[in-house]
Amino acid sequence: MNILGLFVKYPQLGQVKTRLAERLGPEAATELYAAFVSDLIGRFASVAKRRVLGYSSATNDARDYFKGLANSRYQLWPQPEGDLGERIVSFFCDQFGSPSDLIVLFGSDSPTLPREFVERAFEMLGEADVVLGPATDGGYYLVGIRRRCWPIFEGVAWSTATVLSQTIDRVRQAGASLALLPPWYDVDTEADLQLLRGHVAGLIHAGAAGDLEATARVLGLDRESPSSGL
Repeated sequence: MNILGLFVKYPQLGQVKTRLAERLGPEAATELYAAFVSDLIGRFASVAKRRVLGYSSATNDARDYFKGLANSRYQLWPQPEGDLGERIVSFFCDQFGSPSDLIVLFGSDSPTLPREFVERAFEMLGEADVVLGPATDGGYYLVGIRRRCWPIFEGVAWSTATVLSQTIDRVRQAGASLALLPPWYDVDTEADLQLLRGHVAGLIHAGAAGDLEATARVLGLDRESPSSGL
């Protein structure tokens, strides 16, 4: 079975996009992140046989919030305590039901992530044990695994520029085969935000931004408010 996982956070004021909040203010940063989540959930709602929203939040409102966004298109899975590596391991180990399962997991920091990258990841898992999507900041935006929970996330220094290289080392040490997707970008800093604005503006001009409606609206790039937004 093809299983798709999307890690998301409840858009609680002051708890998401904290680096952007220093520039935009917490309200605007929270609104922007909520738009990312909304667009990603819609874009991938028909990819894979089973889809799972792995949500993280300290508030009891999170499950109801994501249940509404999922609209029966995704199952809900509360992320456990622990660092990112521990939560990723928990997700894969919980989702594997058979050695024939192919599982792809990505996060919500890449709002423009193309659907075809995720579809390609499933294809690559037909031959590779592990698929990674390199992020331009030295991490990765996607990880796919087949057969079993490979021990590739222990000891990784998360939120550093060496996350990808460390994980590749762990893949080699585990004796797993590896495939890489094209690089893509996360949106965490003001420079990332400017890249996002230009990218979304270009997609709108090309008539290819239909799955970025919420993000375009918050950025002020939708047709009705071209001069407003972040």
